[in-house]
Amino acid sequence: MVHPLFPGSFDPPTLGHLDLCRRGLRLFGRLTVAVAENAGKHPLFTLQERLDLLERCLGGLEGLSITSFRGLVVDHARAHGHDILLRGLRDTQDFEYEYRMALTNRELAPEIETLFLMPSLEYTFTSSSLMKEILACGGDVSAFLPPEVLEVLRDRNDRT
Repeated sequence: MVHPLFPGSFDPPTLGHLDLCRRGLRLFGRLTVAVAENAGKHPLFTLQERLDLLERCLGGLEGLSITSFRGLVVDHARAHGHDILLRGLRDTQDFEYEYRMALTNRELAPEIETLFLMPSLEYTFTSSSLMKEILACGGDVSAFLPPEVLEVLRDRNDRT
């Protein structure tokens, strides 16, 4: 049975991420979301916060599990029996990056396939990095983020 893995930083989890999770789950019947622990980046949310936010947003979906990983995604996928990496493609810039990653991952782990999903139209330009830029400038991100993420952001702003 196919066991896809949807890896990413999810910093913050966006409505686009949730859309891909739901669609991937519908396609495959099960899906594991894997949050990358990337020490080289300066995340808005800690690893545990991102895991908690995804659990709050998606925790009730049957067939979905949420985990974290460190290191190469193909090593994590291989160690946990995943045979598909599910990735979203919003535009040509995403395609170029994801294409190179897919070919590299194929070289590292030929038994693991990468599948790309196009976003739903309303999430075509939604990205975590863009959300962080808008937030840093004091902009409104409520159209792009789940209510659970907005609540945590509001709580943070109220404390500062």
